Amino acid sequence: MTYCVGMLLDAGLVFLSDSRTNAGVDQISTFRKVTVFERPGERVMVLLTAGNLAISQAVVNILHEHADDPGASIWGAKSMVEAAMAVGEALREIHRRDADALKEHHIEFNASLIFGGQIGTEQPRLFCIYAAGNFIEATADTPYFQVGESKYGKPILDRVISRSTSLAQGAKCALISMDSTIRSNLSVGVPLDLLSIRRDDLKVHSHVNIDENHAYFRMIRTRWSESLRHAFHEIPDPEWMRRS
Repeated sequence: MTYCVGMLLDAGLVFLSDSRTNAGVDQISTFRKVTVFERPGERVMVLLTAGNLAISQAVVNILHEHADDPGASIWGAKSMVEAAMAVGEALREIHRRDADALKEHHIEFNASLIFGGQIGTEQPRLFCIYAAGNFIEATADTPYFQVGESKYGKPILDRVISRSTSLAQGAKCALISMDSTIRSNLSVGVPLDLLSIRRDDLKVHSHVNIDENHAYFRMIRTRWSESLRHAFHEIPDPEWMRRS
């Protein structure tokens, strides 16, 4: 399991991913789930992956292998929609190749991706791509996507994130969302990859690797818990429970 979140803001894009792929009593495995495709000044794109690790790694490999193919390459795409279609086609290629073999071993073809970035003068865009290769795009009403173990981190995103949120506030909210998920689910864990892309920069603005000793993330975990407890105690008890 994993947890990834991508945000489309007026100021740019924010991406956050954990790196846990297996969590058992005696075995914890970690693999990076973020891939950056960047040609500074021309285009910058970020791919976050959840689901079957072999499938997601195969997708990334195909995207690299097709780098010089003008008909099916994210590097040759003239828009982010074309780039998202190339990612979707890579997923379908893996499905055609591996789906039957996986089915014979009772393994579901499971992959979901967050893909976003900016190409040239086009505005930044963000997509959620499904295992079938189809996708949906973030809008003003839905400025973020989650994949993986999403339910624990969703409430804070719903209450805070809008298109006018700054990149710094988006990063902070994403980390709080991740902390809530880590606290509630063993299958999600550090290290984390936090990236931001500033609108029209056409390059990665910041890319931070966060482990359990990262000072800012430790501060967030402590302060958020304290703030929640304080807010809880400040809310009056139900009146009917105080009656004698």
